[in-house]
Amino acid sequence: MPPEPVLVELTPRARKFRQAAFVYLHFAVLYEVGAYVMWRNDLLAHNWGPPALWVFVFAPIAAGSVFLGLFRWQNAWFARVIWLVGIGRLPSLVHGAFILSDTGPLTPSLYITAMVVAVINMWMLARAGWDL
Repeated sequence: MPPEPVLVELTPRARKFRQAAFVYLHFAVLYEVGAYVMWRNDLLAHNWGPPALWVFVFAPIAAGSVFLGLFRWQNAWFARVIWLVGIGRLPSLVHGAFILSDTGPLTPSLYITAMVVAVINMWMLARAGWDL
């Protein structure tokens, strides 16, 4: 007869970090798919090296390391730093969403959607980083 599975109850803190990790993973997947589509349409900047290198190498490594850092390490300062990085994304998203004379080839709805997803991600990071 097989042994009974042991269920481990997560603490509220561990649950918040797990949620933040998975929300960040989904956020990263959405951004990665967006970057891939923009790369395929030649809309990514070339001033920081080949865009394909960023899409297929650097972005997945960065997203995976943040996911694992939140999931395994569960350090409040790590979550806070990632939250601050998220704030750095907001000015360009707000500009693309609301400055209609300067949207370029992308529609404002792309920026609005990215802004909503970024704020949801930041909310989950804040829960993990400050609501201990």
